[in-house]
Amino acid sequence: MSGSSAVSGAAPCRFAHYFAVCGIDTETGLEPDELAGENFEQSPLKRTFKSKVLARYPENVEWNPFDQDAVNMLCMPKGLSFRTQADQHDPQFHSFIITKEDGSRTYGFVHTFYEEVTSPQICSAMQTLYQMHNAEHASANPPSSSSSSSSSSMDSLASSLDEADSPTSSSSSSSSRRAGGYDSTRDTLYVSKALCLITPMPFMHACRRFLSQLHRAVTAATAPPLPLESYVHNILYEVPLPAPGRSLKFHGVYEPIVCQRPGLGELPLADFPLAEAFSLLGVENLVQVFTCTLLEMQILLYSQDYQRLMTVAEGITTLLFPFQWQHVYVPILPASLLHFLDAPVPYLMGLQSKEGTDRSKLELPQEANLCFVDIDNHYIELPEDFPHFPNKTEFIQELSEVLFSFGISANTGAPPRTRTSPSSTPGSTPSTPGRERKTVALRQLEDDGRNGNLAGEELAVLELLQGNATLERLQALTKRTGVTVARVDALRAGVKAQSCEGPGERTAAEEEELKSAKLNVQLREVFASRFTTMFADYEAFVIQSAPDLESWLTNREQMHNFDKASFLSDQPEPYLPFLSHFIETQMFATFIDNKIMSQWEEKEPQLRVFDARIDKARLYNVRAPSLRSSSYQRCSILKESAQAIEQRLMKIDHTAIHPHLLDMKIGQGRYEQGYFPKLQADVLNTGPTNNKWSHRTATTHRRKDRHRQQTEHLNLDNDLKEKYMQEARSLGKNLRQPKLSDLSPAVIAQTNWKFVEGLLKECRMKTKRMLVEKMGREAVELGHGEANITGLEENTLIASLCDLLERIWSHGLQVKQGKSALWSHLLHHQAREEKLEQQQAESPVSHVPERRKSDCSIAMPSPRVSLIQDMRHIQSMSEIKTDVGRARAWIRLSLEKKVLSQHLKQLLSGQALTRKLYKRYAFLRCEEEKEQFLFHLLSLNTVDYFCFTSVFTTIMIPYRVVIIPIKKLSNAMTTSNPWVCVSGELGDSGIMQIPKNVLEMTFDCQNLGKLTTVQLGHDNAGLLAKWLVDCVMVRNEITGHTYRFPCGRWLGKGVDDGSLERVLIGELVVPCGEEDSGRGCRTPPLQRSPSQTRRISITSLSGRGHKPTSAQIQEAIGEAVNNIVKHFHKPEKERGSLTVLLCGENSLVAALEQFFHHGFKSARLFQKTVFVWDFVEKAVAYMESADQMGDLQETAEPLGMTCQSLCHYVNAINSTPRNIGKDGKFQLLVCLGARDRLLPQWLPLLVECPVILRMYEDVALLRDRTTVNALIGVLETLHDFPITLEASLVKGIDL
Repeated sequence: MSGSSAVSGAAPCRFAHYFAVCGIDTETGLEPDELAGENFEQSPLKRTFKSKVLARYPENVEWNPFDQDAVNMLCMPKGLSFRTQADQHDPQFHSFIITKEDGSRTYGFVHTFYEEVTSPQICSAMQTLYQMHNAEHASANPPSSSSSSSSSSMDSLASSLDEADSPTSSSSSSSSRRAGGYDSTRDTLYVSKALCLITPMPFMHACRRFLSQLHRAVTAATAPPLPLESYVHNILYEVPLPAPGRSLKFHGVYEPIVCQRPGLGELPLADFPLAEAFSLLGVENLVQVFTCTLLEMQILLYSQDYQRLMTVAEGITTLLFPFQWQHVYVPILPASLLHFLDAPVPYLMGLQSKEGTDRSKLELPQEANLCFVDIDNHYIELPEDFPHFPNKTEFIQELSEVLFSFGISANTGAPPRTRTSPSSTPGSTPSTPGRERKTVALRQLEDDGRNGNLAGEELAVLELLQGNATLERLQALTKRTGVTVARVDALRAGVKAQSCEGPGERTAAEEEELKSAKLNVQLREVFASRFTTMFADYEAFVIQSAPDLESWLTNREQMHNFDKASFLSDQPEPYLPFLSHFIETQMFATFIDNKIMSQWEEKEPQLRVFDARIDKARLYNVRAPSLRSSSYQRCSILKESAQAIEQRLMKIDHTAIHPHLLDMKIGQGRYEQGYFPKLQADVLNTGPTNNKWSHRTATTHRRKDRHRQQTEHLNLDNDLKEKYMQEARSLGKNLRQPKLSDLSPAVIAQTNWKFVEGLLKECRMKTKRMLVEKMGREAVELGHGEANITGLEENTLIASLCDLLERIWSHGLQVKQGKSALWSHLLHHQAREEKLEQQQAESPVSHVPERRKSDCSIAMPSPRVSLIQDMRHIQSMSEIKTDVGRARAWIRLSLEKKVLSQHLKQLLSGQALTRKLYKRYAFLRCEEEKEQFLFHLLSLNTVDYFCFTSVFTTIMIPYRVVIIPIKKLSNAMTTSNPWVCVSGELGDSGIMQIPKNVLEMTFDCQNLGKLTTVQLGHDNAGLLAKWLVDCVMVRNEITGHTYRFPCGRWLGKGVDDGSLERVLIGELVVPCGEEDSGRGCRTPPLQRSPSQTRRISITSLSGRGHKPTSAQIQEAIGEAVNNIVKHFHKPEKERGSLTVLLCGENSLVAALEQFFHHGFKSARLFQKTVFVWDFVEKAVAYMESADQMGDLQETAEPLGMTCQSLCHYVNAINSTPRNIGKDGKFQLLVCLGARDRLLPQWLPLLVECPVILRMYEDVALLRDRTTVNALIGVLETLHDFPITLEASLVKGIDL
């Protein structure tokens, strides 16, 4: 086996893939780094210069090709830095991560230190730069502004980052520097150099210790035992990766280093200290940032310290288990890549701040959906209105307890700021990183006093207890019920407190590391157990629809993979706001994809662990009773998980070969103290051939080859699969990671083009989803997924549409103004339009003369569609405080009015404005994509949204009311004083007097929601006090929704049923006639009743019209009851109005009225009409008289009670101060009877009553016992539901 093949063969199993050194290239000398936002105002020592990868060993590894640009950028994200002897130059450690296009990750660990510059050329170059700098400053006496006002927000971002000086050690040195800066005769020049290990897995502690020992060997007074090459060769070729579930010991220069890898059933490896992330941000803040990450917002971490950026980023992504971040992930963003903050996709990036820079100077391209995390000042800025993590308070409590048990206080960190007022600047947080660090150190000293040791036998007892399955179950049970098993807990506490008395005491550093590892795993278990309880039943909702992998991959786009609606309906109410957003994310979609693919190929590792967890939880906990309960279940495996770690460290499973002398010539491997030497490449570029575990890899290779042949045999080409999977992820994996190199304009343009395509695709998917969800049943019949969209889901979809529009509008902005790019564009447009309006100097709104049509359904002038008018409505809403909020409200209003596409088209038609605001590559300047985008939005006009009315429930809304009388039959005017009261789902307007002889009025009132009823009446004054009203129309002047309330009856004493007021039931009117092409077709609104006939009292017009047959009447009753049952089976948020089902067209009251009218002797010659209510009154009078006679004494007790209840209700209705007519009273009786579940008991009383013989014909349904019994059976089905009546129906009834 040749040397090179051994290298490549062993690579996947090796602990480290590369060792690299970065620093100054003495050949090329000082090259300023233009990309890093150069600022020549600064003194030369503060400027950034290009660094180079000076050496790397081996040259290449086929599994993981060396990415020179990326490694160079990430080892020295700011480029080289120079110091003199006056500055501090302690070595620094940081890590980085390189994510490849396929999503796989490689980790880098970097030890940076300062080395004296020996090259005279470089020293003299620095001297020259200083002389030029000083000369310039002398000539330009006024102090220069640090950043020119640049056009691009990105440039100003770069310069603001460079504004601040890098830290100086003492004021005296900086003052001397200001005088002379660097003088080669007086000062020693130092430059940064970085040692870097690149590894496939994040063994952060081990790498940190190895590198620091290597550096120590260079600076130590005595040479190390072996040449440095031996140690580098050892870690590159002779130290294997620990096997899963095993620990490994290998040797650094001075002391052994131990690392371990979790077993297959444990949480995946994560070596970054979570305790640090928690103490930097505080528990609450960290949970909030974690929630933003789960909801795939844009997350920007901000800190001076690269390692802190990495610790927080890796910490948060680790906690996502079993989910994985699917978008751009760059925990350290090199200065030259700042334009990536412009990406219109979710990202998690870390930005290095310079000391002294203020957050307010940071100009970020888009902030509508940004979570900004200022790590050093321990504070966060959250996006507006995002949902909280379920059981957040209990969750934080549990995390704090875990931290506390390790002696870390959990309440550091400033409270989170939601972006509301511009005044919130980070400067206000008092704690400085320095002070924070001191307190942490003190705290750790206090915690170090460990208490008493446990004898070995106690450990054995504990092990016995833990190995016993029955006992384990008991413990799980006691935990759930809150009982603690005191003895066991005491034992556990003892074992935990015991510092290990194993072979050889551990060093303090090892203790610290062990403590950190145990704390890490316990914190992660708490997070993981939240997901295990939240998604315990997720498998039940996964839809497995494809017969094989290939057909699934090809149809992935159209497939419906997860039954979201059923899943949400199964969850406890408080979880819904979070879950409904979360199940729309890419990470959840990928998780479900992995689940579906696991039936054809090996399970993705995180999924495997998670599924095993769920199965175990099921075993211990029969979940049925606790289903849907939102009670908090604490994590029950904290101790076990920490123990696994400790046990692996007590018994090391594998020790790597010791470093040894290599085959080097005499004299090689010597070096000068304090300088890191150039290592011998020949010995470091190839590994040993006779290595016992290189064979292990060879066999796995053979196995892999066999496996590959099999899959090819399955004729699914892997590239094809990868292509499909890329397509399946909404933005493909190509956007998952920016390439950290080659930033020619062409590459940037191509990246932006991908963004444009991605945004368009996302728009297509989102609008389709919104349509399908909204159209519900018809869509299901057409084969698009499941019906019924919950109000909650609708809200989630609309919120994500708002977010998409914000991202589109912030893509390629020239200059950023305000937090919301869309709103700022609208404001520009508004300013232009208003200027034009002034120039034309027309009257502001010329009202169309109001055409009155006496007979037509609409007698309202149609409202003008105006983008500016809608903006003004939003601007006048004092409830909305921010631009982002205004933009969202405007989108919701436009959706509800079905003018979103039309408005945006108008906004974008101002070509000059768009050109002024956007760069050439911006989405809004790609003509074809823009057209398609508007077309997708146009499709949303086909469905009805109430997303504005239902969200802004407290705003004042102007309403317009028009009363339309029937002129043919009565006076158009009346002498009495009419009044009206409008009610909706959110409240009523109160009684308003209508000015005499005016049939139209407007009023302002707090949002009533969807309108349900209008009460109309008058006071019966004057001579012409009778009034025949056709209908009442009411329009919401902001959203333009118009409701029609049909009446078709008289109001007046001695006419019709003598009613002076009526409760009218409304229905939404579909605007017609004024349809412009922009609006497209519509589905009929929810509350349209098929027959628009006026419900004129059957009695008053009994002569005309056909009478329904008995079969039709019975069918109508069944239908009415059915509709009420269906109403209660819908989720609460989208039930609509119950009043319509009780009293509207085809309602329960209407059907029962027909039932009571069947065979009713109503019309009498020369006598006034008799109403059903007269029958009820007579029946009640009979019962009351019979009761006084004592006839009813013999009847059964319950019957007597029923009798009394009926009499009581009828008398209460009769004695109401309201002037409702006889039909109104009957309606009221039916509604009250339905509400109080008395109707089925009253019916037999009315049927038994002798009055019936006088008032009904023999064929009447009411006199047919079987029909009445059937009716009673049907009405009894309503007893299961809590019927509540609108206030307008039962006003003035005193029961």
